[in-house]
Amino acid sequence: MQRKALLTATTLTLAAAAMFAATITAGAGAARAQTQPQCGGDFSSWLDALRQEAQAKGYDQSTIDGFLRTARLDRNVLKADRAQGVFQLPFIEFSRRLISQNRVENGQKQARKWNAVFDRVERDYGVSRGVLLAFWAFETDFGQVQGDFNTVNALLTLSHDCRRPELFRPQVMAALELYKRGEIDPATTTGAWAGEIGMVQMLPADILENGVDGDGDGKVSLKSSPPDALMSGGRMLRALGWRANEPWLQEIEMPRDFDWASTGLNHTRTASEWAALGVRPREGALKGPDLPSSILLPQGRKGPAFLAYPNYSVFFEWNRSFVYVTTAAYFATRLEGARIYDAGNPDPAFSGDQMKELQRKLVARGYDVGSVDGILGERTREAVQMEQIRLGQPADAWPTRALLDAL
Repeated sequence: MQRKALLTATTLTLAAAAMFAATITAGAGAARAQTQPQCGGDFSSWLDALRQEAQAKGYDQSTIDGFLRTARLDRNVLKADRAQGVFQLPFIEFSRRLISQNRVENGQKQARKWNAVFDRVERDYGVSRGVLLAFWAFETDFGQVQGDFNTVNALLTLSHDCRRPELFRPQVMAALELYKRGEIDPATTTGAWAGEIGMVQMLPADILENGVDGDGDGKVSLKSSPPDALMSGGRMLRALGWRANEPWLQEIEMPRDFDWASTGLNHTRTASEWAALGVRPREGALKGPDLPSSILLPQGRKGPAFLAYPNYSVFFEWNRSFVYVTTAAYFATRLEGARIYDAGNPDPAFSGDQMKELQRKLVARGYDVGSVDGILGERTREAVQMEQIRLGQPADAWPTRALLDAL
């Protein structure tokens, strides 16, 4: 996904990739397995195998040749894919970088300008306007920075690369289908480094599945039409599991004597049950008293605190970064009138190297934290909390120097 001053992970979900792959390969059977090329190796040979796969899917030679006429590896895509250190930042610093007063005011301006479109999104898909405004802001600064990477070459490069070819291979075929329909030009269509296109940055398979002609001109133009982009984004969120007209995040205040081991996304109670334990909304009433929810402490018990409702998890279908998702979810509430969160006074955040040291120690103790990447993701948080419980420390999943020393 393209970010202004940021580089981040792809939005593609395994479920979306698998769904599209299943649709376009129905009946291919053993032929598909035989023509599925391996990643890496000589790019020309890899393209030859790709051509064979496209033929097996029923595409004619002229369509395939036209689609691949400007194909090349883009080393800048690989460089961008590997340069995502910004996600090592803690929530407070990350959110303050992304949420400026100008961005808040611009979001409010866009909400007024496209009020009728947001009304349609809320009516048809049940997605609140603040959510789409947040993605629109973070993805492309309301359409101003959509990325200048050649889309087809970005997808080819990431499919050829051996890090995540299973994610990007279906997107190449989806882009081929868009080309066949006349909706992208391999030579001129540009977007994010990971192949997303348009104002809210959607991948080709998502465009095929969820593209909406919001302005009624007979085309789905995600790069130039806010109604198309916003309606398509709303439809995609619903397809990803968005629960209509339900909240997603709410700032809360925590009692001092709370059982911190019960916090985190892996612990769930209804909001009313949390309230019975002393949890209070920072303003107003509980937004979903009967909904399942989790207590989210992005920087531990001394920092901001939120109640995460089921729709919060859908943000992870758009982006896999914990700090990005939490920032986007919070910004969506801010755009709908929530106060600036109470930052509190959390213990100092680890540097990237300290986090990697912690992750290596957790791995040595048998925990699966994913990659040792210096990023405090959900699996690292859960491992930290388990060790805090074992060591008798406040189990708020926020790593401290005392924890690192004890390990």
